[in-house]
Amino acid sequence: MGNVIGIQFSCDAILSHCLNCTLSKAACISQLEDNLVDLQAKLEKLIEAKNDVMMRVVIAERQQMRCLNQVQGWLSRVQSVETEAGQLIRDGSQEIEKLCLGGYCSKNCKSGYNFGKEVAQKVQLVETLMGEKDFAVVAQRSQESVADERPTEPIVVGLQSQLEQVWRCLVEEPAGIVGLYGMGGVGKTTLLTHINNKFLQVPNDFDCVIWVVVSKDLRLENIQEIIGGKIGLTNESWKSKSLQEKSLDIFKILGEKKFVLLLDDLWQRVDLTKVGVPLPSPQSSASKVVFTTRSEEICGLMEAQKKFKVACLSDKDAWELFCHKVGEETLNNHPDIPELAQTVAKECGGMPLALITIGRAMSCKRTPQEWRHAIQVLRTTASEFPGLGNEVYPLLKFSYESLPNDIVRSCLLYCSLYPEDYRISKENLIDCWIGESFLNERVKFEVQNQGYYILGILVHACLLEEVGEDEVKMHDVIRDMALWIACDSEKKGKKFLVCAGAGLTEDPGVRGWENYFKDSTSLVVSSLANLKHLNVLRIADCEKLEELKIDYTGEIQHFGFRSLYELQSPVKPLCLLVPTNDPNCSPMQLEKFSVEIR
Repeated sequence: MGNVIGIQFSCDAILSHCLNCTLSKAACISQLEDNLVDLQAKLEKLIEAKNDVMMRVVIAERQQMRCLNQVQGWLSRVQSVETEAGQLIRDGSQEIEKLCLGGYCSKNCKSGYNFGKEVAQKVQLVETLMGEKDFAVVAQRSQESVADERPTEPIVVGLQSQLEQVWRCLVEEPAGIVGLYGMGGVGKTTLLTHINNKFLQVPNDFDCVIWVVVSKDLRLENIQEIIGGKIGLTNESWKSKSLQEKSLDIFKILGEKKFVLLLDDLWQRVDLTKVGVPLPSPQSSASKVVFTTRSEEICGLMEAQKKFKVACLSDKDAWELFCHKVGEETLNNHPDIPELAQTVAKECGGMPLALITIGRAMSCKRTPQEWRHAIQVLRTTASEFPGLGNEVYPLLKFSYESLPNDIVRSCLLYCSLYPEDYRISKENLIDCWIGESFLNERVKFEVQNQGYYILGILVHACLLEEVGEDEVKMHDVIRDMALWIACDSEKKGKKFLVCAGAGLTEDPGVRGWENYFKDSTSLVVSSLANLKHLNVLRIADCEKLEELKIDYTGEIQHFGFRSLYELQSPVKPLCLLVPTNDPNCSPMQLEKFSVEIR
């Protein structure tokens, strides 16, 4: 009919199993109150341990370190347990109220058992997490770049040697504060950018490299925010702190680092202490501060222990850069172009900014006529050349505007009246400034001192270059910029007119007459009637001149003579300036030469 299967169970075994289950459930219920107390106590200790670990992590992250994955995982598990256990503790009072029979049973056995079981499990989990809290290391050095790479063009040969000099200073020499100074457009920012990027290319032991553009609008708060962003101080609560509070935070973090702070385009002293930057010690090669500026004076105000002048390029390096910007195709398009291109390149005076700007503008000029026209424009109305009037000159004008006062500015503009590459005698130049009433001291030696003081300002601002001890010269591009300013962009009425040794009644619009009258023995200035506002007449380098006649009915206040060996008293009173370095020429010898004013 069918198979019958018989299964035998031991009654004792069944009863034993049921009893164990019942006792286990009863224990979860009966121990609920004690377990809740235990859970709360152990959870509080776990939270304290979590806070200690988090503090260690925060400190490490401020030092640009990254939290270990196992630590991050432990903190996440603790956070979850904290939330869940907290909820159990809050719900525990309700479950305790359900207990009956002296706490050994619950009015809802199933609910009471499940709740009690969950509490017991959380106690065990809290104990487990407490056993894992002792981390020897919570973070490790971040693999992020020590510096942020900045875009830049390949460095030219002329700057490469300076780059190596500055780099050696940073990694080998003890100087803590280093200044890079030079005229505008000479390549200081380019040099600093390559220094920044070199920290990514060459192994070094610096912890972080921080780049800050300071510029003319100096605000310490802006510098602090940029530094703070680099060292992990980025939250809104930190940004809302005061200058002093931010300074303390920055000081604490940078004080534990070996850092490099790169400050670009300084126009005045930056108080590093107020920012919170620990001052690098000249006795150690630890942290460094490197800055660029147009003024050597700023190097002194910043207490630079080492300074480098970023000079213009040599003729060879300038030609190489210019050729790179023009391109071989254009240079090889006609046999005459290379020679014309060299003439154009020389007009830039080795200034990288001018070489790059003019080189780009000429890159599509493929006929000799276009190149000859470019030379003519550069020599007459340079501001009309593409890129100079709207890019190069405005940038250089910042240096002019940053001069202390109008007296110094006027003295600079006056220097543009001299020919290109002219070696200007300091003494003669000061005499001319006196004749123009630029200087306001009354006593002779005091006004001379004021003149030399102004010369120092212009030299330190890299607007004039010293040639030996007694002479200065003005860079060609700086001179063109000064003329651009003096002539109000060369479009409005000119205040100055330069044409050495020529009889002028109007603006000829030409250059290159410097030696036209050098061998003349007689010069008649026939008519100056159209120059009604003429204040200064300067006749230079006329060594062989024996007779000078000037037909003028106005009021010339000052005549400047150079290399005129003999002079008789004029018909009407004049203020005579005799700026000459010739030891054979002195005011006492000026007796035979005739000056006629009629």
